[in-house]
Amino acid sequence: MYTQNFTPITGSLGLSALSAVIPLFVLFVLLGLLKVSARWAALSALIAAIGIAFWVYEMPAVQIASGTLEGAATGFFPIIWIGINAIWLFRLTQLSGHDKVIRGALARLSPDLRVQTLLIAFCFGALLESLAGGGAPVAICAVMLIALGIKPVQAAAICLIADTSPVAFGSLGLPISVLSKVTGLPVHELGVMVGRQTPILALFIPLILIVIADGRRGLKEIWPLALVAGISFATGQAVGSMYLPIELVDISAALLCIGAVVTFLKVWSPERVRETESSAVLGPAIFVPAKNERFEMLQSASTLNSGGGAGIIQGTSSGSRRYSARTLVVARETIELFRAFAPYAIVIALVALSQIKVLKELLELGTSTLHWPLLDVVTPEGRPLGVVNAKFEWLLSAGSIVLFAGCLTIPVLGLSAKQALKVYLKNLGELKWAIFTVCSVVGVAYVMNLSGQIVTLGIWAAQTGPAFAFISPILGWIATSLTGSDTSANALFGVLQITTAHHTGLSDVLLAAANSSGGVVGKAISPQNLTIAAVAVGISGKEGVLFRKVIGWTLLMITIMSVLVLFQSTPVLSWMVPSVHS
Repeated sequence: MYTQNFTPITGSLGLSALSAVIPLFVLFVLLGLLKVSARWAALSALIAAIGIAFWVYEMPAVQIASGTLEGAATGFFPIIWIGINAIWLFRLTQLSGHDKVIRGALARLSPDLRVQTLLIAFCFGALLESLAGGGAPVAICAVMLIALGIKPVQAAAICLIADTSPVAFGSLGLPISVLSKVTGLPVHELGVMVGRQTPILALFIPLILIVIADGRRGLKEIWPLALVAGISFATGQAVGSMYLPIELVDISAALLCIGAVVTFLKVWSPERVRETESSAVLGPAIFVPAKNERFEMLQSASTLNSGGGAGIIQGTSSGSRRYSARTLVVARETIELFRAFAPYAIVIALVALSQIKVLKELLELGTSTLHWPLLDVVTPEGRPLGVVNAKFEWLLSAGSIVLFAGCLTIPVLGLSAKQALKVYLKNLGELKWAIFTVCSVVGVAYVMNLSGQIVTLGIWAAQTGPAFAFISPILGWIATSLTGSDTSANALFGVLQITTAHHTGLSDVLLAAANSSGGVVGKAISPQNLTIAAVAVGISGKEGVLFRKVIGWTLLMITIMSVLVLFQSTPVLSWMVPSVHS
């Protein structure tokens, strides 16, 4: 048995905290300053965490090794598992040509690159995050932005920043439900509190995206649409958190945002249009994959129709029939548009079905719960750590649901099982270093948590007293940047936040929610997301470039969040904190 000691260096909290921060220092210095690729930075941080755990915290080597393996296993499933399957799902649409259908549909709304950037990265990305998360919105949306003509680093940076404010309610509200489980606080009150924090970020994020995409000139020209997108999503999140189950908050906010933006584009357009490459190639019409003779006939009909006449399609069984060429083309376009968005519609449908009690109980039969071998860790009070018990929801996890959706999508897109399998294996090969990085980083988190390094840092930060309200979101920011998951950050620091709240007289709901709200900002600089983004846009090994591109924006956002939480802890904004009824 290993008993945690939070002050292993001569009983000094300051010196112990100084040693505990070394793995984080190694990770961010190598990644941000020395331009080391994410995989080697993560591996170096893991070695540092293991060294501190063994030499400073005197954790047995066998338990360190076992804890590292548990972290690596968790890093693969469920964390990177969702990214693997979500990227595969999008690769299928690329193989069938239906990614061009989606771009063509967007071009019909507006040919402007900045407008399409908001639609893809912010609106569509938020919908993807609400359903799956795990880096999927970053990978899928970044590839779509590159197709519009945006440079790879720029596209990745845009998607990393966009995939922040939806994260707290992402993956069907998983971060908040996990936070509720570890803290014992009601899900509804936690959701309401988060809904009074993260929407503030949503107001600014569309403006930031425009600046990254087209600088100050773009902001001057597109700011009305950016405000509509930010306000509509923020309103949807804030109101939804009060009246909807947490599983539906982001879905409703994303759909409201899409509806508001599309409606606004009917009455407004930018004075200067910066055209995308896709609009130049595709024009305003929806692209239809030319995969068979029937489509060639439709093309001929469309050509004839351009002169105002009607095309004649010869039928094989019913003789000659006269059709309106335009009607045929529009019908075909509608079918292809349905097929293009079918993968995501199927994901939504499967997610909804998985929430039905009978089906959910059936899927839960595929869940494995076990005490991780060779791990026996207790707190100084003798309480066993919950992290030593691993749970794998093989069928109910978001990644598995996306995998099922992909399998159902194969015939809809007109692909064969052999083609889909080939794409999946190729996808795994492309993501091998992303998988390695995520497993290493989550291994760091587990070693630091099991040995006591994480708690040492938290106790040290709690010495600030009531001013801890300012630091509270920063802890979530650090934890998410380390694990790549707001859910994992809540599992790591949730109990620490409410324990500090009890010692400082602050609201436990406020600090617990602040951990999750601060964590969403850390998502943008997590090695997991950086690696997935780099792989998706074809700049693997240059994660440090992306880190430097987004770190400034994340520092600005976490400062805003920390100031907001600080004021919410005072009479100035304490009215925003919901009361918990026992």
